[in-house]
Amino acid sequence: MPPDGRPDADRPPDHVLDLFVADGVLERLPGGRGTSWRAGDLVVSPGHDASEEWLAPHQARLAVRLDEAVPRSLRLALPVPARDGRLVVDGWAATRFEPATAPCRDLAALRATAHLLHALLATAVAERPAALDVRTDRWAAAERQAYDAPAALAAARRRPEPGLAALVQDLVAGLDGTDLGREQLVHADLAGNVLLDAAGTPFVIDLSPAWRSPLWAEAVCVLDAVLWHGAPTGALAEWRSVAEGQAMLRAALFRVLSDQPCDVGRYAALGLV
Repeated sequence: MPPDGRPDADRPPDHVLDLFVADGVLERLPGGRGTSWRAGDLVVSPGHDASEEWLAPHQARLAVRLDEAVPRSLRLALPVPARDGRLVVDGWAATRFEPATAPCRDLAALRATAHLLHALLATAVAERPAALDVRTDRWAAAERQAYDAPAALAAARRRPEPGLAALVQDLVAGLDGTDLGREQLVHADLAGNVLLDAAGTPFVIDLSPAWRSPLWAEAVCVLDAVLWHGAPTGALAEWRSVAEGQAMLRAALFRVLSDQPCDVGRYAALGLV
């Protein structure tokens, strides 16, 4: 997804850094939503809710298991609790910083990472966490609207961007109720959140939880890669029919409705409908 372009005024507050024992010079990090900061050996990021605390134990166990594998095929950022035991402090969460990484921009590698990560998450979290239902952030709202046509249309009518309501109406008109497969825990923001470590192993950061089909999550990844990370538009060719096409329409609804503001022309130029 596109970075928010937030000013440095949106740096983590001093009391958050203190509770996470985050020492060192603050450095804004690239990737993801563009809102994460490095402080010493930690990365702190905003936009979290206390309802997400259920995720950290699962993520930590999986991260340790992946790091112990020989050879390593995938890695996952390790959550770090605050001094008082909380995993989220005033909307901020922390993970261990991984040095010598580079953004992964190869779409085939991103998709392979998605397949492996989602297979592992399906085993790690077998049942849908009830805490997902209480999320109220704009990404959670847009995810629900992508699967609720009347809600998507109503949300679009409230938006000021010219052409957005018409674009959402066209995307909704293309939906046909095709089953996208079994739903499970997925990473809903993968394209900008896969790094390559010093050994070239994919390292996944900023796990954005959703309980949807892996096909939908992969469609979001491909869409973001094309829109924001330099993947060719030809990568969308296989996402225009049957289940893949339906997954892409719902991915586009999710992104159009969560982007604030939304670059309507950029989405419309893809010709998804």
